[in-house]
Amino acid sequence: MIKNLIRSTVALSIAASVAFGAQGVMFNVAEGDKEKQYDEMINNKIESIGWVLSDPHERINDHYKTKYGTPGADGYDKDGWSVTLDNLGFFSVANDAALRPLLIKAPELGGFSPFNLHIYKKKNENKTYVGHIVPDTMLDIVGVKDSGVRKDFNAMFPSLDKMVQDEIGGTIETSSFSQLPSEPMMNFEISFDRPEDLAEYIESFQEEFEAAFEDKSYLIAGYKDFKETYTDMELAFDEYDAYFVYSLCHFTYSYNMFNKGRPDAGAFAPCSMYLYIKKGSNTMVIGMPKLANWVSVLNIKDEKMKKSAFDLDAEIITIMKSLGAKVK
Repeated sequence: MIKNLIRSTVALSIAASVAFGAQGVMFNVAEGDKEKQYDEMINNKIESIGWVLSDPHERINDHYKTKYGTPGADGYDKDGWSVTLDNLGFFSVANDAALRPLLIKAPELGGFSPFNLHIYKKKNENKTYVGHIVPDTMLDIVGVKDSGVRKDFNAMFPSLDKMVQDEIGGTIETSSFSQLPSEPMMNFEISFDRPEDLAEYIESFQEEFEAAFEDKSYLIAGYKDFKETYTDMELAFDEYDAYFVYSLCHFTYSYNMFNKGRPDAGAFAPCSMYLYIKKGSNTMVIGMPKLANWVSVLNIKDEKMKKSAFDLDAEIITIMKSLGAKVK
């Protein structure tokens, strides 16, 4: 069971509680295996309430078995392999239409846009968990203070939470935490000589970016081009010449976290890094929530897990510096 849980009845929006501290991650916890109900909801129903699914990664636990639980496989964990999960899935979602005016005012929202509507089921209990990070905690991590943006961002969630309640059911359990890391975000800037063909520069940068992370054993687990999305939707997004989000995953890190006792941490995965260029600018602005947030928000005590999170934060910063990024 997730540690430090607060049981409640159906709650369609979540706010910080003085009595229990800030609220971190909320899950609907339903009896039985709800994989079929979840798949139907995420693939066929979620768009009816304005939410869009991108880059689904279902049953990651099966991939753990192939890579870490199969003798002779690259990565086989001969000392620590065991089956602990019946299901673990990452399904990135965003409410594109409602999000557009908020991204214009607060581009840092890309740190959780899209975010994972997480599902998991442990091997040793007959319960399914479906949930996400509490929106106020997302806002606090990325540093949004504008009260209007915060209100409108929170207003996107009741429809999603209601659908989860209707389709998955169960009891809502919400974790609590005392404080975020002192620096919850990693922020960078890359200055460049603006070319006549900005698209060519962006394509070249993206190729270098993807190669740099893949060389360090990261997976490009997702990609969303919001500039292109809004062009296709015929919605104005003229404040940016470019705005895109990468979803990054380090598979060995995720295995040692999710398959070894903390599948709830998958609500933070994969990590979203946003990159944008303001209209007419010669600067690419980049931001990503640190993995240190996982440790603080989820009250992770295991020293190996904590160290691995901090190590990845340091490594990501090093990779970005190798690409010419300056820490801000």
